[in-house]
Amino acid sequence: MGQLDEILKTVSGYVWGPWMLALLFGTHIFLTIRLRVIQRYLGKAVRLSLARGPEGEGDISHFGALATALAATVGTGNIVGVATAVAAGGPGAVLWMWLTGVFGIATKYAEAVLSVKYRVVNERGEMAGGPMYVLAYGLKWKGLGRPLGWLFALFTAIAAFGIGNMTQANSIADMLHKTCHVSVWISGPVLTVLTALVILGGIRSIARVCTLLVPFMAVVYVIGGAIMLCMRASALPETVALIVRTAFTGEAAVGGFVGAGIREAMRYGIARGLFSNESGLGSAPIVAAAAQTRNPVRQALVSSTGTFWDTVVICLMTGLVVVSSGEWRTGLGGAALTKAAFADFPVIGPTILSIGLLTFVFSTILGWSYYGEKAVEYLLGRAAVRPYRLLWVGAVLLGSVREPGVIWYFSDITNALMAVPNLVSLLLLSGVVVAETRQHLWTDHREVPPTSTVTP
Repeated sequence: MGQLDEILKTVSGYVWGPWMLALLFGTHIFLTIRLRVIQRYLGKAVRLSLARGPEGEGDISHFGALATALAATVGTGNIVGVATAVAAGGPGAVLWMWLTGVFGIATKYAEAVLSVKYRVVNERGEMAGGPMYVLAYGLKWKGLGRPLGWLFALFTAIAAFGIGNMTQANSIADMLHKTCHVSVWISGPVLTVLTALVILGGIRSIARVCTLLVPFMAVVYVIGGAIMLCMRASALPETVALIVRTAFTGEAAVGGFVGAGIREAMRYGIARGLFSNESGLGSAPIVAAAAQTRNPVRQALVSSTGTFWDTVVICLMTGLVVVSSGEWRTGLGGAALTKAAFADFPVIGPTILSIGLLTFVFSTILGWSYYGEKAVEYLLGRAAVRPYRLLWVGAVLLGSVREPGVIWYFSDITNALMAVPNLVSLLLLSGVVVAETRQHLWTDHREVPPTSTVTP
């Protein structure tokens, strides 16, 4: 396993090299500029996301789609992933992660516009959409669409087991073992059974659970995190200054930590940012396509708030707690670093960490099961969905008892492979996103004719 770990580490380092960072972050910035800083509509987007009633064709409400997407994105990456980024890239990785979230709002918006626009109805009368359909229908005239759509679906079906399943199950099993001395052979089967009870009911069952679980877990974690930061208020100015400074120098402020270069700070910050908020990955648009909405732009605005809550708020809060603790100088990483940082706050810290991980992990496993099954449906048809769900349930147990190193590197690799075809579609179809936005959001929509893009 040690040799496999080294091989995957090498491959991960290559796929997350400068070219990938430039493609991902460059797409975020390009879309932010081309969409006239779509982030300025965040207030409108939040108000739309709170509307729970149906307003058009679809399987679930605006809020149900957002809750399911948030369930999939707010996971171990928001807690353990942030600590991993700090341990490997230094405190500066927190800033790069945060910037990935800020600019990634535009990418998450563009993904959802295209996914709703090009969604289809399957043989069971359910909505099916996502980058594979966008590539197949939106780019078919370029001769690129179907091959890229097939590759995206393949990478998604595989990547789901890493980012949305085994890493999540492993984190919670490891935490329960270290903090509560619960055997992984107890926590693993329990988590496996709970997962099966929900996902076998399909998207409506998943959405029902997520609309109840997501608000609870987000409010508890944010309030708890705010209390911890208030308790350490005097150290926050120095912590923020350290994060900003090391993001561009790659050097720690004091000894005890081998300073990471700016490339490492960027690499781990952006990679963990993607792992957390999934902007550019192409996963969240799959559930956005199932939403009941009058037009693509309304659901896209709702979807974009997921990146704000996930990274701009929750990941930043975790990063401030970890960096301000000083525990990152001790050589700890991952779950051990997170545990040490939160343990500095007696009672409150361990409680918030335990509740956060339990709810974040479970919800992510539920959300990503839907992404994976929709990818399999695209590749093999509806008949393959149920076997995939059963395989998914089994992987939860496997992830609970495996060491995290290989799984984390595997997740990084498959995330990158998933992101590439999706980012290609966003760049090539950015004009469609602009046209839809102008028609349904901007006041100058009369200045241009409606888009003539081919629809399914």
